[in-house]
Amino acid sequence: MNKFAIGCGGLVVILVFIVFVIGLFFWGTYNRLVGLQQGVDAQWAQVQTVYQRRADLIPNLVNTVAGAANFEKSTLTEVTNARASVGRVQLDPSKAPTDAKQLEEFQAAQGQLSNALSRLLVVAENYPQLTATENFRGLQAQLEGTENRIAVERNKFNTVVQDYNVAVRRFPTNMIAGMFGFSPRPFFAAQQGAEKAPTVNFNFGSPAPAAAPAATAAATP
Repeated sequence: MNKFAIGCGGLVVILVFIVFVIGLFFWGTYNRLVGLQQGVDAQWAQVQTVYQRRADLIPNLVNTVAGAANFEKSTLTEVTNARASVGRVQLDPSKAPTDAKQLEEFQAAQGQLSNALSRLLVVAENYPQLTATENFRGLQAQLEGTENRIAVERNKFNTVVQDYNVAVRRFPTNMIAGMFGFSPRPFFAAQQGAEKAPTVNFNFGSPAPAAAPAATAAATP
């Protein structure tokens, strides 16, 4: 009887030890996933901050450019409309999106604004009196710096999302992730056509002049 009791006691100790080890694994894995998720959300907040900084600079830029004589109105309208489109895509700044479609819509709106701003800055080069002003040069430098920060923060976001997604999908962590609702997060992705430079046409509202035929040019004495 004593031997039986000792045997049962030993089995209980072994079971308790196994449960303890499993509990430690669950505890450590859960806390690691929480930390990775918080890192993703923190980096998303940084991305939102730099995008918001750019949005805050645009009204001053538009007002400054609008004061230039005969500045292209369509270019200003494009920037204003693009900024409004960004404002309509509302995402929680404190929590990274879990829906890839939402992030895609956000990225598309921000990309449209980037293109509109690039177009405005290129067109502005045709107005030396505007580009010579201290106010315009300061805004241009701030925008260029902000665009660089956006690229940096987006790359950092993709890095922390990759670390988090790998942890969520890797066995056996994926079992705990599934139990507690840790799901993969979408990345920022290169947009289709992003490798092509935008076309800039300075002759708004009128067709570009046709190039002279090569044969005519060759016939010139």
